[in-house]
Amino acid sequence: MTTNVSRNRSTITPGTVLILLAGRFKGKRVVFLKQLESGLLLVTGPFKVNGVPTRRVNQTYVIATSTKIDVSKVDVSKFDDAYFKRPAKVRSQKGEDGFFQADEAKKELPASYIEDNKALDAALKPIIDAVPDLAGYLAARFSLKSGQYPHLMKF
Repeated sequence: MTTNVSRNRSTITPGTVLILLAGRFKGKRVVFLKQLESGLLLVTGPFKVNGVPTRRVNQTYVIATSTKIDVSKVDVSKFDDAYFKRPAKVRSQKGEDGFFQADEAKKELPASYIEDNKALDAALKPIIDAVPDLAGYLAARFSLKSGQYPHLMKF
């Protein structure tokens, strides 16, 4: 059985600013870094600018804008699908007593994930600062008012 990886849309190239349409960060503008083997897009806020960490996004849930930055010098080789895979959950049989207990503790992110995010932010910061008003543009949320139609807009 072969897996078919989706091709990128022609408007999505490394360095393109994308608008997220769904999920926790909907309406946020992010920078596209590369396409992963699974076909998902690797994007980052950067976290220091708008609070969006490095994450995978399906290209169905983004709008590409005409804003582009040069991310060719940013090293994203360590990020792949295995990097984002969560550890397997250990399932145990609970008895009647354990069924009602809330033993769900808040999960902490691995320290390596946070360090990698900070390193990526540090690499992108001078690139974003070189373009006037780009940091403010990335930090601003995208929204529509009444009478605005996305299919008539040029992004």
